[in-house]
Amino acid sequence: MDKPTTDNQNRNQSPWRQLRNLTSARIALGRAGTSMPTAAQLEFQYAHAQARDAVHLPFDHAGLSAQLAEHGRDSLLLHSAASDRHSYLQRPDLGRRLNDESAQLLNQHRADNPEGYDLAIVVADGLSALAVHRNAMPMLKHIEEQALAEGWNLSPVALVSQGRVAVADEVAERLGARMVVVLIGERPGLSSPDSLGLYFTYAPKVGLTDAYRNCISNIRLEGLSYPMACHRLFYLMREACRRQLSGVNLKDDAEEPLLAGAGKSGNFLLG
Repeated sequence: MDKPTTDNQNRNQSPWRQLRNLTSARIALGRAGTSMPTAAQLEFQYAHAQARDAVHLPFDHAGLSAQLAEHGRDSLLLHSAASDRHSYLQRPDLGRRLNDESAQLLNQHRADNPEGYDLAIVVADGLSALAVHRNAMPMLKHIEEQALAEGWNLSPVALVSQGRVAVADEVAERLGARMVVVLIGERPGLSSPDSLGLYFTYAPKVGLTDAYRNCISNIRLEGLSYPMACHRLFYLMREACRRQLSGVNLKDDAEEPLLAGAGKSGNFLLG
């Protein structure tokens, strides 16, 4: 009697295997009768658990602040109007505004620094603090290096707990910044619980809609590399200053050269 073939053996013999090796998408999973193979079902449950954990993982903003201090960068610890994770998930509007204490802290900072800034930098946990913990610091290093090379005046890094994208507009307006970029954890997918998003706005102020923002998404080791994301961001910044706008009227037409070290990102399209 022949030895039964396992799920993994069946999957390894699939002609789709080479394509599966090029993507984390859930393709060519195979079948066992009318159902998915056991291994594919267990992988799905594991990916789903990772996504749920990413949403509820607490934001270690104090740890990130300490890392920034080691590199000589000041930071401001802020909190949105959402008092806890439950409120944040149930009331998106609260995550878009600062609480009173944070607003007062920024007002005092502006009073001490009335000249304002070219660029305000905000980091918020969003829907995946895991993405911020893994990707924010290396992305910030690339942004700061390029900003210094081009003469941009940067604000202290504002670290916002329970924050959504639009909270960056209030931070920048209170700091007197003419542009703002927010690094934020994106909604986890079943193959990407640690994807970082970047949103850029020219002339930020409270009340702007998403139409006034430019988005660069999927920043992570297996996605868009840090150098390429930085390259695209600074193209948008230069064009925004030249045209005095951002959002749907500002297209990302940045050329994509092969950047030094881009192949190390894990993105086979840029290797």
